[in-house]
Amino acid sequence: MASTAAGTTPVQLGQAIRDVREQRGLSLRELARRVNVSPSFVSQIELGKANPSVGTLYSLLSELGTTLDDLIGGQPAGTGPELVDQSSVDGGLPEAWPRVDVPVQSAEGRQRVEMSGVVWERLTHDHDPYVDFLHVEYAPGSSSCAPDQLMRHGGREYGHLLRGRLDVQVGFDTHSLGPGDSIHFDSMTPHRLSNPYDEPCVAVWFVLDRRDDDRLSASGSTR
Repeated sequence: MASTAAGTTPVQLGQAIRDVREQRGLSLRELARRVNVSPSFVSQIELGKANPSVGTLYSLLSELGTTLDDLIGGQPAGTGPELVDQSSVDGGLPEAWPRVDVPVQSAEGRQRVEMSGVVWERLTHDHDPYVDFLHVEYAPGSSSCAPDQLMRHGGREYGHLLRGRLDVQVGFDTHSLGPGDSIHFDSMTPHRLSNPYDEPCVAVWFVLDRRDDDRLSASGSTR
């Protein structure tokens, strides 16, 4: 895995997932059934003994009705700055963004989430419900999801590679990116990020208006 900035703050992801699950009144077995993984795997995630893939993590968050930014920011879903009602706004984006209290996120103190071979560090200091602005790392052999369970969600993604190489599958097309390359795509198109190479990949990733994450099988049917 590529080195990260000193002073980052690891998020206790498993404990946060467990807290939200218990708040929702869901049993561990029921959550595992909905996400189509074993109860023992969910238990290991909650105890911090196993890391989910990006796809599995977002399936868990979708079933729990929360977001990664809620967990990173330490806020229960549905709390935080008062926002415009999105039901009357075309495209789901707000008429007014929430206030930015702290505009600078220093290299030290970034919130850090570790998954299975993948590390995300949030590049915004404040909780932002509409934008994911991330420093991402993919270890050799890692991926965002299994080859037959592509990710799909609302929004649009933008990525810029800093080091290493990354394969980005969007629909039926796979794009191999190297240092300096950029990509953007509609996140409603099934997609997968993977690093089948021998060196770590480091990139900056930006997702606008992520919502309704789910996973698709190779046949295109939803879970």
